[in-house]
Order: sequence, then structure tokens, then C-alpha cells
Amino acid sequence: MRRAMALGFTLIELMIVVAVIGILSGIAYPMYTNYMIRARRSDAQQLMTLISLKQSQYIMDARTYTEKLGANGLNIAKDGWTCGDTNCTNAYYTVTAAPDMTATPPTYLITAAPKTGTVQAGDGDQTLNGAGARTGKW
Repeated sequence: MRRAMALGFTLIELMIVVAVIGILSGIAYPMYTNYMIRARRSDAQQLMTLISLKQSQYIMDARTYTEKLGANGLNIAKDGWTCGDTNCTNAYYTVTAAPDMTATPPTYLITAAPKTGTVQAGDGDQTLNGAGARTGKW
């Protein structure tokens, strides 16, 4: 008598596929997470650079720097960010500007602080001052 051919996968073949998928996802997920952390940090740094540029324009017009980032000050608008009078926020960072008009020459400090409870919390503060000096993970 002839034996009928079995169709499908054996348990061993299925377990090998599951193991390969597990290894690949074990490598890919941490890399993706690190990429997203760097992308969010870069987004905050781009906003800080925009604020710095606007501060340079603002001092030419008003002869002073401002801490107001919203419509009554620098009028900052960036996709994914909500800018009020004193700060700009998104789900991961809060960005503020602190002018120091008592310094000679006057200067400012822009700070991007990661929000607690997010994956960015371990990132630390990013700062940019009026002279262009940066601290943090630029």
C-alpha cells in the first residue's frame, strides 16, 4: 500500500522559525528604541535652535531677550509642540528660555528637560546658551 504524503510543517520546523523570530526581535527592538530616543532628542534640539534664532531676531527689534515663547513673544510654532507663554512642550520634553539681561553682554539659556516617566527621562537636560555653547547629548 502507498502511504499518503503528509502536508504541513513539523513541530521542529515550527520551533526553529519561532526561535529565529525571537532572536531577530531581541536585536531589533532595542535598536528601534534607541533610534526613537535619538530622534526625539534631535527634535527638541531643533526647537532649541529655532528659539535661539528667534532670540537673535528679537533682540534686534526689542533690545532685550524674552522668555515668552508663544504669541506674545517669539511666536514659536513647530509641528508636534505646544508653545505657551513660558514653555514649549510635547509628550517627551519641556523647553524653556531664560534670558539674563544683567550679564555683559546679555545672554539667554534654553533648556530642554525630559519629562519624568518617559523613555527620555534618562537622557538628561539639553541646554543651549546665547554664545552657542551646548551641554547634554548633542
